[in-house]
Amino acid sequence: MSSAGIFISIMAALAVGAMSPGPSFVVVSRIAISRSRLDGLAAAFGMGAGGVVFAGLALAGLTALLSQFEWLYVLLKVAGGAYLLYIAVNIWRGAGKPIELSDAVNGHRAPMRSFITALLTQLSNPKTIIVYASLFAALLPRAVPLDLLVVLPVGVFAVEAGWYSIVALAFSARHPRRLYLHAKSWIDRAASAVMGGLGLRLILSGLSVR
Repeated sequence: MSSAGIFISIMAALAVGAMSPGPSFVVVSRIAISRSRLDGLAAAFGMGAGGVVFAGLALAGLTALLSQFEWLYVLLKVAGGAYLLYIAVNIWRGAGKPIELSDAVNGHRAPMRSFITALLTQLSNPKTIIVYASLFAALLPRAVPLDLLVVLPVGVFAVEAGWYSIVALAFSARHPRRLYLHAKSWIDRAASAVMGGLGLRLILSGLSVR
C-alpha cells in the first residue's frame, strides 16, 4: 500500500474513533455550551494536541514499555480515572449555580483553561494510546517512510481538532445554549454522572489487571 493509502486508512479509522461518545465529547460540548464558542474551539484544539501526543508516544514505542511494565499501565489508568472523577465532582458542585446568558456569551472566557482541561481529559485515558499503537502497528510498514512520520501528527491533529470543532460550533449555537441555561442543573448532573462513571470504570479496569 502506498504512503497516501496508509495515511487515508489511519485517518479514517481515527475519525470513527473520535466520533464515538466519551469523556472528550462531554467536556468539549459542555465547555462550548456553558462558556463561549471561543472556549469550545480552544477545547477542540486541546483534544487535537492530546491526539498528537498519543500519536508521538505510539510511534516512539511507549506501548512496548507499558506491556513490559504492567504496573505502569495500571498507574496510568488509575490516575486517568481519578482525573475524570475530579472533573465529575467539579461539574456536580457547580450544577446549582446559575449562569446568565450574557455571562456565557461575553464573560467567563478562558480559552487557555479550556484548552488545558480538554488536553488533560484527552490524556487521562491511556487506552487511547493503545488504539493509536494498534492502528500504527497494523497499517504502518516496519520502516516508516519519512513523509508519513511528518504528516501523521498533522493528520491526527486535523481529525481530532476538526471533529471537536464541529461539536463546539454546534453546541455553542444560540438554541443549544438557551436549552442548557433552562435545564442547567439537570444537564450538569447528567454530565457529571457520565464523567464519574467513565472515571470509575477506568479505575476498576486498571485495578482488575492481573
